[in-house]
Amino acid sequence: MRTLLKYFCFLVLIAMMCDCSGSKNRETLQRELQSIDLMRGEVTLCGSGADEFGKVEFAQSCLEKVRADFNLATALLHSFEYPEAEKVFVKVIDEDPNCLMAYWGVAMSNFHPLWAPPSKEELEKGTRIIGLARSLESKSQKESDYLEAVAVMFTDWDKIDHTTRLQKFENATEKIYQKYPDDKEAAIFYALALRAASSPEDKSFAKQRKAGEILNALFSAEPDHPGIAHYLIHTFDYPELAELALPAARKYASIAAASAHAQHMPSHIFTRLGLWDESIQSNSKMISAAQCYAESSGIKGHWDEELHGIDYIVYAYLQQGRDSIAGDQVAYMSTISEVFPINNKEAYSFAAVPARYALERRSWKEAAALQLRPANFPWDNYPWERSIISFGRALGAVHTRDLNSARAALAELKANHATLLEKGKTYQARQVQVQMLASEAWIQFLQGNKKEAVRLMTEAAEREDATEKDSVTPGEVVPARELLGDLYLEIGEPTKALEAYEADLKTHRRRFNGLYGAGLAASKSGDTKKAITYYQELIETAKLSEGRAELETARSFLRKHM
Repeated sequence: MRTLLKYFCFLVLIAMMCDCSGSKNRETLQRELQSIDLMRGEVTLCGSGADEFGKVEFAQSCLEKVRADFNLATALLHSFEYPEAEKVFVKVIDEDPNCLMAYWGVAMSNFHPLWAPPSKEELEKGTRIIGLARSLESKSQKESDYLEAVAVMFTDWDKIDHTTRLQKFENATEKIYQKYPDDKEAAIFYALALRAASSPEDKSFAKQRKAGEILNALFSAEPDHPGIAHYLIHTFDYPELAELALPAARKYASIAAASAHAQHMPSHIFTRLGLWDESIQSNSKMISAAQCYAESSGIKGHWDEELHGIDYIVYAYLQQGRDSIAGDQVAYMSTISEVFPINNKEAYSFAAVPARYALERRSWKEAAALQLRPANFPWDNYPWERSIISFGRALGAVHTRDLNSARAALAELKANHATLLEKGKTYQARQVQVQMLASEAWIQFLQGNKKEAVRLMTEAAEREDATEKDSVTPGEVVPARELLGDLYLEIGEPTKALEAYEADLKTHRRRFNGLYGAGLAASKSGDTKKAITYYQELIETAKLSEGRAELETARSFLRKHM
């Protein structure tokens, strides 16, 4: 009996020691979590539908009490509402510190594929949260696989470039997709990884088509899943594929009505297809939601999503010839000097919006006088984006016959191009190279060298055709092949101009200046039938226009020939 009592006491002592050890580990974990600058608080969203985020059911081993929050956080993650997703994942960790997948969620919230690359602070945060997750003793093999898949984005982040890390993420998610074929979230995140790692220079769209097959296979059974609809839009956000995403584009905003990004994202497809009214409606809702979010969440200044929406809505207004209302947006943007977070989306919008407004209206003096604004923005960090202003100045200077200013703007483009090459940003460098070639072409035209001007402008168009636009923009400030058409008209070759405009309209549908150029070139080359077709489409597209001179030219031609 005494022996039995001693054995019982020994077991109690062991249990107490284990409990103390576990308590100490939990305390250590909590201290380490508190030392990381994690986002906490209530979810703040200002979309058109409160508490509408879509339906996600992600199987994991966390406590039953946190599973609803985990699914909410994942839904937010799928709509790229990263700060809000992190808040909810952190809430899950606070209630269930052993929920490994919540740590995965925090890491994903700081990785954000298809968005601005993670900042140094986000990379450091992700590295620390992954380290903590790896220290947890209770985790399944599947959950460990998920964690290690996102960990590749943070491992040696200071030594490996972002593009390489995206490829590693694709490879890791593919393994999960193959290993767990019944896990629909594995399939969805693999599709996202395929799109994120796709090359803008791959015109076969191999990865995009594969991602589309995966997502479409799930869409009918999961019509309210925010990630499926959202990633279908990104996957088919190309002129050649855009029609395939139209059903998802018209569905996504209602699936995740509480998300500002979900209000905006369909406009990527509407822009590709020239559906300007739908693009304007989409971005009007998004801009209002973004303004509300900035105010509600205590952001000092303006949220970057607001500026992104302004770029898209100005582009759409200009294609409809609604210059006054586009000008109101440009004037409003000129009052913005403080933004959060500072990234390439804002840099692009700050540069592109005023440049578009001048160039689309053929206001050459205005284009020649473009300046980088706001002055307090860190423009030195964004050579590609600031090149937009230099490009606008180059075209403006040529058309106002200011050769010295045109050459100065070209020199700025060349300097930016060299900087991008030094930094290894080859895609952006190629985009600037297109602008350099186009600027040189028009400078040669101004100097009377028509043949060289056509050669350079043709090369610019071919280089632009060979790659895709960045997802940050609704489209090039001026498509190179449209500029080639303009050049051919200037040198008196309307037949070749028509060929250029028609080729460009296949990938830039219902652009005001593309339609007008095609109609004008057709009329000058004697193709009355085509001129009527393009002028009619122009007038229909710009039926709400306050009145550009080009529209009167079109109407006058139609009155004479119909």
